[in-house]
Amino acid sequence: MLKYVLVAIALLSFFVSPADGQSKPALVNATEDQRVAAETESFNNSGPADLSQRMAQAGVAHVIAERQAQLRRDTDKLVALTAELKEHVAKSGPNILSMDVFKKAAEIQKLAKSVEDKMKNAY
Repeated sequence: MLKYVLVAIALLSFFVSPADGQSKPALVNATEDQRVAAETESFNNSGPADLSQRMAQAGVAHVIAERQAQLRRDTDKLVALTAELKEHVAKSGPNILSMDVFKKAAEIQKLAKSVEDKMKNAY
């Protein structure tokens, strides 16, 4: 169980913002807005003539965007849960761990597995 928690914490370290206090959400949103604009332009300019094919492509693009947004929400939640777990472990004694620690670890493990499955089954 501890192995899974450590793996989850290691994976989440890639998603943590830099320690200098600067955040990246504006940059991420800007690049995503640029990507959406480029996709829309290419869709309008070079898309297939058949309306049903265009609608299918738009549906696929919507599903992919929704999946990406869900992954972002899940990873943000993972970061928050691991921070809470770290606080609980720091508060507990050297020989005793509370049930909250085990519950948080199980929740982190379940959410990490869900994120991993979503990433594996992307397309």
